[in-house]
Amino acid sequence: MASHQPLRILFADDERSLQEVMRSELPRLGHEVTVCPDGKSAIKALEKTVFDAAILDLRMPGLNGIEVLEQIKQVSPDTEVIIMTGHASIETAIDAVRLGAFDYITKPCKMAQIETILRKAVEKRELKHKNLALQTRVQAAEGPSVMVGKSAIMGSVQRLISTVAPTDSTVMILGETGTGKELAARTIFQQSKRTEQPFVPVNCGALSEHLVESELFGHRRGSFTGADRDHKGLFEVANGGTLFLDEVGELNKNIQVKLLRFLESGEIRRVGDTEPFRVNVRVICATNRDLRDMIKEDEFREDLFFRVNTFEIRLPPLRERRSDLPELARHLLARAAHRPLEQVAALLTPEAIDALLEYPWPGNVRELANVMERAYILAGGELITPEHLPYHMLHAEPATISFPTDKIPSRGTEAAVPTVASIQPKTLKEVEKDHILRVLEKHQGNKVSAAAELGIVLKTLYNKLNQWQEEEQHLQQRHAG
Repeated sequence: MASHQPLRILFADDERSLQEVMRSELPRLGHEVTVCPDGKSAIKALEKTVFDAAILDLRMPGLNGIEVLEQIKQVSPDTEVIIMTGHASIETAIDAVRLGAFDYITKPCKMAQIETILRKAVEKRELKHKNLALQTRVQAAEGPSVMVGKSAIMGSVQRLISTVAPTDSTVMILGETGTGKELAARTIFQQSKRTEQPFVPVNCGALSEHLVESELFGHRRGSFTGADRDHKGLFEVANGGTLFLDEVGELNKNIQVKLLRFLESGEIRRVGDTEPFRVNVRVICATNRDLRDMIKEDEFREDLFFRVNTFEIRLPPLRERRSDLPELARHLLARAAHRPLEQVAALLTPEAIDALLEYPWPGNVRELANVMERAYILAGGELITPEHLPYHMLHAEPATISFPTDKIPSRGTEAAVPTVASIQPKTLKEVEKDHILRVLEKHQGNKVSAAAELGIVLKTLYNKLNQWQEEEQHLQQRHAG
C-alpha cells in the first residue's frame, strides 16, 4: 500500500479482538483508522470526520451494518463501505451491495483479504482522479499545450517553468490580464510528477463570498442552511494533484488564514467539521494585482505572501514580446480552426501580420485569440487579410519607437567627451538609419524581431533597407564613374 494514497477508515464491530487487530494492522498498511464498538458510535464518528472507507459488521447492537450503510450513503456518498458478515448472512450482504456497499467479506477473515479489498477501493478512488485529470487535459487541448514563443524573455520564462515543474514548490505566476497565467500553470502541471492526477483550476474572483470556504474546503451536512449533504471541496478534488488558484489576491482575509494553514500543515477542515485531515495538493497561484501594495493596504496577509511566493514567475505582456506575435497568431488560428498548424499557417497573409504587429494589444494573448477566431470566421477558411481584422485595430495608434539615449560618461572622463563644436551634426534621416541598423545588429539580422522592437511593420523595415541599398549602389556607381 506504500505506493498509494492512504485512506481514512471507519471500522465498526462489537468484537474486541477484531477492534484491537484493526487498530494495529490498518495503520501498518499505511491507513488512518477510527475504531467503534457499535453502529451508534459509528454514526457519531461520521458527524465529526469524513471517511474514505468504512468496514462495518453486519450484526451489531443498536444500529446494524445495513442501517449505518444507509446513513453513510446519505451524508457521504463517496465513502466506500465494506460489509463483514457470517456465512449465514451472505444474501443480506449481497443486498447491501445493491444498496451501495463497495464489497463484502465473510467471517472469519484474514488481513490479506481486507488488504486486497482496500487496495481495490484505493484503485477506484485513483481511477476517479485520473478521469478528472484526463478531463482537464482534454480541456487544455483546446489551446496550445506549451508556451509559444522564442523571444529571449519567453525563453527565460520557459527555463523557470522547466526548473520548478518537477518539484512540489508553491509557484506564484504574475502578469497582466490575458497574458496566459493559466496556460503557464498547466505547463508546470504537465511537466510535473503529478500529471496522472487532477489539475483543478479555480478563479478566486468568481467564487461567491459566502460560499468560497465551502467551495475550497468542503462542508458537512447541516453546517449551514441548504447543506443537505456532505460536500467535497476543491482541495479534496485535487488530492494527489495540483490546485491552481487564479486571482488569489481576491480571497478575503478569513480564507487567506485557512490557505496559510494548509500550506504550513498540509491539513484542511470542512465547514462544520471538528477535526482537520491531510490532503496532498500542490498549489500554484496567480494574480494580476501587486500583492506587495495590497499588503501595505492591509488587504493581503504578509505571512501568506511569503508562503505562496516561494517561486515567482512573471509573464510579459504581448507588447514586450512582439517577435513572438506571428508564431503565436498562427497557433491561435489553428486552435480557432480546429486544424493542424501546418494547414492554416499560410492563411495569415504578410499584410495581416504587419497589421497585427502595429497594434499595441492591451488585452494581450487573450485578445489575440479572439481576433484570430473572428478573422477565421470572416475569411471563411480562406486567406486572412487586414480587412478581416477589427476596425479598432486598423485605426489604433501604432506602437511607439523608443530611441535609446547615449550613455552619460562617469565622473573623471570629461576629457573624452567631444566639444559641441567638434560634433558632426546628423540629419533626422541619419539618426533613424543608425538606430534601425543598431537594432537589426542586436537581433543578429532577424528582421521580424527587429521590426517588432522598433514598433514598425515588417514591410516598412524592408522598404527602408531596400532604399538604403539602392542609395548605396547609386553612390558607388557615381564614384566609379
